[in-house]
This record gives sequence, C-alpha cells and structure tokens, in this order.
Amino acid sequence: MIDEHDDVVIEEEGSEGNAEEEQPERKIAKMRAELAECRKEKQEYMDGWQRAKADYVNLLKRFETEAKTAKSSGVVKAVETLLPAFDALERSKEHGEIPEGFLAIARQLESAFASLGLTALGEVGERFDPALHEALGKDTVDSAEADDTITAVLEKGWRIGESVVRPAKVRVAHFASE
Repeated sequence: MIDEHDDVVIEEEGSEGNAEEEQPERKIAKMRAELAECRKEKQEYMDGWQRAKADYVNLLKRFETEAKTAKSSGVVKAVETLLPAFDALERSKEHGEIPEGFLAIARQLESAFASLGLTALGEVGERFDPALHEALGKDTVDSAEADDTITAVLEKGWRIGESVVRPAKVRVAHFASE
C-alpha cells in the first residue's frame, strides 16, 4: 500500500531495499531545499521591513525639521510685516512726538517681539560685524581703539535666534592715522 503525504511516497515493507534508502534521502534533500528557500524569503522580508522602518524614521525626522522651518519662516514673515510700524513708533518715541496710547502699542509690540525670541541688533560702541550690520557711512575718530565700532544706529536690526531678520543700518568709526 502506498501512502502519500506532502508529496512524499512512503512504501510499506516488501519494496525494494534501494528505494527505502533513497526516499528518506530525497525527503531530507527536499526539506533542506524548502528550508533554504524559507530562510531566503525570511531574509528578504526582514530586509524590506528594515528598509521600510528606516524610511519611516527618516520621514518623521524630515517632517519635524520642515515643521520647525515653516514655523520659523512664518514668524519671520510676520515680524517683517510688523517692523515698519514698530520702527515708526520707535522714531516717534525718540522725538517725543508719540501720544500715550501709541506708547502702549509700542510696548505691546516689544513684548510680542520678545516672546517670539526677537532681539535687537546694533548698539553704539559695539564692534561692526558685516553679518549683523549694514554700514551706511563712516565717521572719522581720533582713537585706534574706537576704529571699526558703531558710532550711530540709523535703524535697528533684528534677529531671531541665529537668523538675522534685518541687519542694523549703522555708521562705523574709522581711525585716520596721520
């Protein structure tokens, strides 16, 4: 009687002796081939899964970076829009021509800018830095120590963190040696 199971034929006693020896060897060889194929497929699935996971992690990082960049860009655009009005209020304050109500608005803008991380650039006496300041003129000074320092701030500059929103417009000291 012949019993078939998993494509393997098992013969009962009375069959040739040679056939009995070959069948277990064929069965083992077939199982080894199937096992090798399963291992190969498993490795392909594992490699694919690891690539997909790495792509997902990279995508999350990129989304996070893009979100931060978009937020920063939005803040900069808003600040750039409000700066001319703030500058006008600042100039009016310096000349004493501003009503009390407008002073309150100027303070609110200053507070809002501070909460956004906006800091002013350009102070008289600080060193001129072309990355932060825009030189619109020069003033002759008698001391070498004062050379290349800011003598006047014509318009404040602003930055958020390390990003310069607008450079300060300044006049710079120039030492004229005799």
